[in-house]
Amino acid sequence: MDKEKQILDYIKINPFISQQELASKVGLSRPAVANYIANLTKRGEIKGRAYILREESSILCIGGANTDRKARSNQEVRLHSSNPVKITEACGGIARNFAENLSRLGCSTTLMACVGDDKEGNWILNETKRQGVDVSQVWVLPTERTGTFTTLLDINGESIVSMADMNIYEKITTSMFEEKWSYIISSQAVFLDTNIPKECLSYLINRCRDENIPMYIDPVSTAKARKLPFRLDGVELLMPNREEAEILAEIKIESIKDCQLACEKIRQRGVQKVIITLGDQGVYYFSTEESGHLPPFKTDVVDVTGAGEAFSSCAIYGILNEESLFSACKLGLAGAALTIQTEESISSFLKPEKIHEIVKNFS
Repeated sequence: MDKEKQILDYIKINPFISQQELASKVGLSRPAVANYIANLTKRGEIKGRAYILREESSILCIGGANTDRKARSNQEVRLHSSNPVKITEACGGIARNFAENLSRLGCSTTLMACVGDDKEGNWILNETKRQGVDVSQVWVLPTERTGTFTTLLDINGESIVSMADMNIYEKITTSMFEEKWSYIISSQAVFLDTNIPKECLSYLINRCRDENIPMYIDPVSTAKARKLPFRLDGVELLMPNREEAEILAEIKIESIKDCQLACEKIRQRGVQKVIITLGDQGVYYFSTEESGHLPPFKTDVVDVTGAGEAFSSCAIYGILNEESLFSACKLGLAGAALTIQTEESISSFLKPEKIHEIVKNFS
């Protein structure tokens, strides 16, 4: 079999295979494979640099995938003392939850994260795949433990303290993303959380900017928000909470007016759009075309875990469907309201028609 046909056959099996992988499989140098790819592209055998049409690609979610453990108190929490709790466990991680939420909204989604070769990692992969998310791009690291996120909730479902064991993410390197670049460049858009190392964040932000791939970022926490590079040119949307926005804008936010100033300062770093989530005060959204404050949709609070990812994923779902930032934020608030009504971190009722119905009822 000639080398050209071998290359085509491998691409048919895996449209996102890298040139280095092809070189190893067919016994050629990477530059030689690049020449074959160039000739096949010129003849129309291959369409696009990632071997598929971008329109057929998914939303790629990069970042955290871990187990969420929630300890809910049966009474008012007493610090420095034993508290009776009910413990539950679920699949978690900002990027993983985001991918599942978008999948439930009918989008094609792929997760790029890392888990350990352990019971928890296998469980996360199987459950995430069962929800319609492509997990083929997840790294399984044999000597590492899958990350865990443990939170203590008070009797009202509000988080008192959270603890994260995310050491596994420090094993991710820029070269690992380079090897997967043919897959990344084929994506319609990239969602990124800040669980991965600082140098990887900079690499992905800069390269997606150079390749004109829309990027949406959740800073995750005040500590992890500091890992973002100062220049954020090419970032389509940044979604910090109040404390993360204070870090990114280097100002104190004590009013809605302060939110506008913070957004202006963050935009000076190169971001196109900013949404600051304000908990029970709703959200503040900002772009060159529109800005404003929206209160949350009132509903019974059972458990706030997952509300942030629900808001972000539903808002980006709106943006991907060419909604205004104002309308996208309404969809996000609807997703958050739906999620906090149950103990589930991801609502099983999350569907496009459901969030549109909630928006309509509150309008």
